[in-house]
Amino acid sequence: MPRLVVRSFAISLDGFSAAPGQRQQAPFGKNGLRLMNWVFATRVVNSKFGRPGGDEGLDNDFMAKADENIGASIMGRHMFGPPPDVADKPAWRGWWGDNPPYHHPVFVLTHEHKSALEMEGGTSFTFVNDGIESALEQAFAAANGKDVRIAGGAATVRQYLKAGLIDELHLVQVPLLMGQGERIFEDLGGVEERYECVEFTPSKAVSHLRIVRSAR
Repeated sequence: MPRLVVRSFAISLDGFSAAPGQRQQAPFGKNGLRLMNWVFATRVVNSKFGRPGGDEGLDNDFMAKADENIGASIMGRHMFGPPPDVADKPAWRGWWGDNPPYHHPVFVLTHEHKSALEMEGGTSFTFVNDGIESALEQAFAAANGKDVRIAGGAATVRQYLKAGLIDELHLVQVPLLMGQGERIFEDLGGVEERYECVEFTPSKAVSHLRIVRSAR
């Protein structure tokens, strides 16, 4: 049965997944890109960007699994890109470039009304204005029997967690403190009864946690 999953989602020791001050040149906020250093060190990611080398250990194995059986993705408005200037809106296509790394349908939660975008490599962006349930229904339909992944950001993951709609999360805890920013675990009373951590696997760089919907 198709599932709603979160894969390779990085958080700091104090639970933040993005720093304040997100903008075009700093998608993870000021100094927030440090959260992703472990990703950029893997062979899988280097290969996607046409670079040689990279780690082939545990972190690489998890990154290799991140795209398995994914047929569609959901993301928040800020994950698609920061707000453009009004003058740029007609031509604005987010910050993923002409060939985004998804290669499948992506559904963007937003209050803006924007026509769907067809990108290179099989990626399309559809902008959903009527809530998380509508986005999920459309994503499952587009996934053709495969799983749907929440690509981010923190607010989007938090909304689906609060609604109890996520089946599994793979979180990656990075050993650094950020002090402020966006958290996925915020104002989630009852989440401890709906979900449980079933795997904790440390690598040399980070710790991998697998959290699933509780059978209780």
